[in-house]
Order: sequence, then structure tokens, then C-alpha cells
Amino acid sequence: MKPSDLRLCEATLSTQFVPFRTPIKFGGRVMREMLVVDAAVEAETRDGRHGRGFGSMPLGNVWAWPSAVASPAETQNVMLALAEEFVRQANDDRQPGHPLEITRRLAASHAETSRRVAVSAGLPEAIPPLAQLVAASPLEAAIHDAFGKILGRNSFDLLGPEWVNADLAAYLDERFAGEYLERYTLRAPRPTMPLYHLVGALDPLSDVDVASPVGDGLPETLAEWIAADGLTHLKIKLNGDDLEWDVQRVLSIERVAAEAQAARGCPDWRYSADFNEKCGSVEYVVEFFARIGQGSPAALRRLQYIEQPMPRDLKAGRGERVDAAAKIKPVVIDESLVDYESLLLARELGYSGVALKACKGQSEALLMAAAAQKFGMFLCVQDLTCPGASFLHSASLAARIPGVAAIEGNGRQYCPATNRGWTERFPTMFRISNGTVGTGALIGPGLGF
Repeated sequence: MKPSDLRLCEATLSTQFVPFRTPIKFGGRVMREMLVVDAAVEAETRDGRHGRGFGSMPLGNVWAWPSAVASPAETQNVMLALAEEFVRQANDDRQPGHPLEITRRLAASHAETSRRVAVSAGLPEAIPPLAQLVAASPLEAAIHDAFGKILGRNSFDLLGPEWVNADLAAYLDERFAGEYLERYTLRAPRPTMPLYHLVGALDPLSDVDVASPVGDGLPETLAEWIAADGLTHLKIKLNGDDLEWDVQRVLSIERVAAEAQAARGCPDWRYSADFNEKCGSVEYVVEFFARIGQGSPAALRRLQYIEQPMPRDLKAGRGERVDAAAKIKPVVIDESLVDYESLLLARELGYSGVALKACKGQSEALLMAAAAQKFGMFLCVQDLTCPGASFLHSASLAARIPGVAAIEGNGRQYCPATNRGWTERFPTMFRISNGTVGTGALIGPGLGF
């Protein structure tokens, strides 16, 4: 027990509806709007200090729960009901501890709570573990934020034995005995980080692709975005089940990017490719690499990593080894990563990298970051079209994890209106310069903003 141990007093939840400026397509699904969930936590320490924390995250049901039997509206409603139930349970929890302990204790009942919520909603299927993590993430962020705000310290500086009651062996396994998260996080955020700009499957690359201009003054095409923000990192959404389309999409992006970068005098830039678990085999990915290399050796060289090519369920006999692809480029798990067990299984299957996301929970992201570093895996941080506070949370996470290659941030593309107010407070985070965000600004107490 420590005097700084946190006790929850009251947790509340609210929502905001966010329409998209333009639709985004990924994994065969199209999103035109989303629901953002905000959580607030009143808490106190054992020694009587009081404060308030805040967390925000898109509900992300289309990505977290691509149901074949329930509509997106139904999964969104159920995930919101689940988030509300998690908050009710938090309000019944008065046992003090570090945020890692509190969130781990609350998570122990998530599966049973999810089962009850699904039954109550009359759903013919269970709520997936990934959807459970996303539903809990605003509350989890608020708990970590409250801890830092009460102690007047950045939450990433409260992860050592002075503050935490048990080492990482209690959360992972004996390989982490005697270690704490302070070993796997930075004491100051990196001053700047490259921003990965999303190129969705529907996004126009040049003027000839613009059928109906948005006309809101923001860039309309990839070429315009590169010129406006000085982009150096592009994340490409691919189909995964149409090799010719995928190859031609990358080669088209390379042609547009090469012209735009030459115009501004940029000698080099990077790509990542996201198949959103749609590839039927690792051979598809290997052939994709070969075809890209034949069409443009420069494009293949620029490809920094690929993300989640195979289906997310690694435990149901559908896991396929990806070693052949990982020998060419890092292959990272995203949808598959829901706990430490899934990370270990992914490593067995040849995955060589991890995509961290704040929407899976602050505690879970920190623990997976530690494990990935221990095992020498490639690291990146991606968001869930996070606007405003949720983007700052994601960026703060990325800036404090050693080795993270870049940070995705596409809220400014698809729902920029939601950034109002935040842009004025953190201009270097929302007004992109030279393709980077100014993460050095995220030094405040709590989650950094």
C-alpha cells in the first residue's frame, strides 16, 4: 500500500456524435460518422488528495465489431450500453490502488459483464474482446489521467516502484520480474514525431479523382494534403482480396506522391500498408511485395511495414504463419492484439511487430508496449480516427514509448470540426508542419494535456 494509491469516487459518461467530412473505407466497410464517448472520474488518494480525470475515445464499433448478424447501429448501441455498465461497476469499486491495479481488477469482470449485456440486448453473438477493450478505454484513460492530475505529475512518470505496488510479473509473466513500466517508457515525450496520413480506399489521389468536391477549404486530394502538411508518411488502406487493385493502388500513390514531393523538394518518404485482416494467405502478401518491387523498387523500399494481413482470430485454428512476409517487411498485429496471450501467439506465428492503440486501454497499451520491447518487436501507434482529446491521448502514448516509428492521426482529415478548441490550445499537434506533430507539448499532468 502507498499513500498515493487511488480510490475512485465517481465516474460519469457522456457522448458526442461526430459526422465525417468525407467517408473512410477500410476492410470492405465504409464509415461516414462515429460516436465519441467521454468519461470523467472524480478520485482521491489514500492521503486525502482529490482531483478529476478525463478520457475520450471513438466507440469504433465498425472496426472493433464487424458483425455478420448485427447492424452497425446495433453494435454501436450495445457497445455504448457496455461502456455505461463498466462505469456503473467502477462506481461500486472503492478499493484503492495504482491505476494499473484498478483497471486490471475492473477488467476481470468484463467478459461476464459483456455476456450479460449481449443477452439483455437479444444479440445472437457474443461481444468480441476487442469491442470490450474499446468500450472500457475512455474510463481507463480517465482513471490514469486522474492519478496524474491529483499528484501533479505526468501519468507516464508514475509507473515505477515508488507508485506501483507490484512489478510487471504480476501483469505479464516471470520474464518481467523486478521490472516496472518506467523501464519501457520515456521520462519526457519526444519533441516531434512523424505523422502517418491515411489514404483510404475511397480517397482521391489527384484532381481527376474528385467527383464531388467538399469545398470546405481543406485539401481534397492526396497531392494537396502532401503540399499543405509536408507529409512524409502515408498509411495506405488496401483490399486484401484483390491483388491487382492493391498493387495498382500503391503504384498510383507512388506516382502522385513522387510528383508532389519533388515539387516541395522532399527526397524521401515512407508508406505503411493496412490489409485490415482481409488476406486469404501469406502467399498473397509475398506476391504483393514482389509485384510492388517489379512495378516500382522505390515504392517497395519506402514501405515501412504492413499491418494485420490475416484474420484477427488467431485461436480458432485460423492462424497462419506469416514468416515468409515478415522476412521482407515487418508484419504487425492490430485487431489480433487483445491481451498478452494473443501477443505471444502472434509471435509464434511469425508476426514481428505490434500496433499499439489507446483505444484498447491505457493499461493494456503500456503492458503490450513493454512486452513488444522485451521481445525486440517493431512498434507503431495508430488511432481510431481519433479527434480532439482522444488524438492527444494517442499521441502522448506514442511519444512516451521508445522505438515507436510514427503516429497515425487522421481525425484532421475526416472530422476536423471536432478539433475546435483543442487546436488553439495545442497548435503544434493539429497544424501539421513538415509532416510532424509537436508532441513535446504533451507535458502536462495526467495524460499530458
